[in-house]
Amino acid sequence: MIQIYNSQTRQKENFVPLTPGKVGMYCCGPTVYDYFHIGNARPFIMFDVFRRFLESRGYEVTFVQNFTDVDDKMIDRANREGITVKELGDRFIAEYWKDAGALGVKPATVHPRATEHMQEMIEIIRGLVDRGLAYEKDGSVYFSTPDFHDYGKLSGQNLEDLDSGARVSVDEEKRNPLDFALWKAEKPGEPSWDSPWGKGRPGWHIECSAMSMKYLGDRFDIHCGGQDLLFPHHENEVAQSEGYTGHPFVNYWMHNGFLNIDNTKMSKSLGNFFTVRDILKEYEPESVRMLMLSAHYRSPLNFSREMMAQAKASLTRLYTARDRMTDLEKTAKPAAHQDDLDDMKGKLKEIEERFDAGMDNDFNTAEAMGALFELVYLANTELNESSAKESVEEALALLNKMTGIFGLLTKKEDEVPQEVQELANERAQARKDKNWARSDELRAKLSEMGWLVEDSPQGQKLRRA
Repeated sequence: MIQIYNSQTRQKENFVPLTPGKVGMYCCGPTVYDYFHIGNARPFIMFDVFRRFLESRGYEVTFVQNFTDVDDKMIDRANREGITVKELGDRFIAEYWKDAGALGVKPATVHPRATEHMQEMIEIIRGLVDRGLAYEKDGSVYFSTPDFHDYGKLSGQNLEDLDSGARVSVDEEKRNPLDFALWKAEKPGEPSWDSPWGKGRPGWHIECSAMSMKYLGDRFDIHCGGQDLLFPHHENEVAQSEGYTGHPFVNYWMHNGFLNIDNTKMSKSLGNFFTVRDILKEYEPESVRMLMLSAHYRSPLNFSREMMAQAKASLTRLYTARDRMTDLEKTAKPAAHQDDLDDMKGKLKEIEERFDAGMDNDFNTAEAMGALFELVYLANTELNESSAKESVEEALALLNKMTGIFGLLTKKEDEVPQEVQELANERAQARKDKNWARSDELRAKLSEMGWLVEDSPQGQKLRRA
């Protein structure tokens, strides 16, 4: 049974989807005014892995991740560049696809844009006004937090404490400092849309309520995002959604922990704020993904050169094990004794159960990763040229299943550039001729090009450094 830590109840709960065999899942996506940063990469990667695991368990997952393509930051940058907000959004949505694709993040089932869902937002806002939970003032509409009696239940805070200590800007149009904008009246230089309250644009929070309910229904299984979104964004989503429908909005809320840079909170003022585009100039994207999987998603995670070096070394171990098993599979013979097969089958089953147990335990990728490296150790110590073909095939299939859920080992063996292969062939001939100096020279040259050479009983092997 899969268990999920529910941020709302602050405990682990058995996962029971609303519709047997199907899962509706919404993940807050990027605001597309710039390249997304390395902190954003964590939820994108982690919730991608959770989706993959649910699919491996046979669930049909409808995964929705939005693009916020109108907000203050987008308007400011578009105005500075002298382009439209739409042009800016189109540009950085295209850049999102490049970086998310490099990190191995699968496209969502639906990627809705906020600007394409104005009518859905207006309908919800109108309903909230009709129910006395929102009010209009000078063309803007605000949610009245004191009139939603469960406000604060997601973040575990009560309205009185929030009100007295709120770090919310005072706005003379608001009745209460914690009230938040559902619709903002038109201002010069901003894009606007028609509404019953005049021209304007939506507030940030209403966008996610409208898009999630449009594609998943007005109650769905999982809503996820970064810990920084818990309050006020997700709290406000709960208030406006449940205020509109009159029933629970989401069954399981999931929030990932913060990513630190060299044990320091990421901040532009500290100069340690990095986009994924920056990071990928120095590191392989698969190594970044490996690092993200090394810790439980709710725990803080440190991004540093040392951690990246460890992630790269771990990834190399996985590739080496896969390539070795692939070679053994080509030469192995059918088993002579059933007992040998049964012994290996039992060991593989235990490893698979430990992997599944880790993932069942609130998607604990760190625990599951431990099981994956148990498989690598087993393969390295017990599989060799005399192993049964069936044993090698089953071990390789399990490795591919686990790494497929993690979104790792996406490079194929034959993805070797012609120039690299020619140098490797020349090195193989040098070794055959016992020209060790030339062999070492070619190894060093290949290393400079980002390729490592391994000599094995099966011959020379190439892999990326």
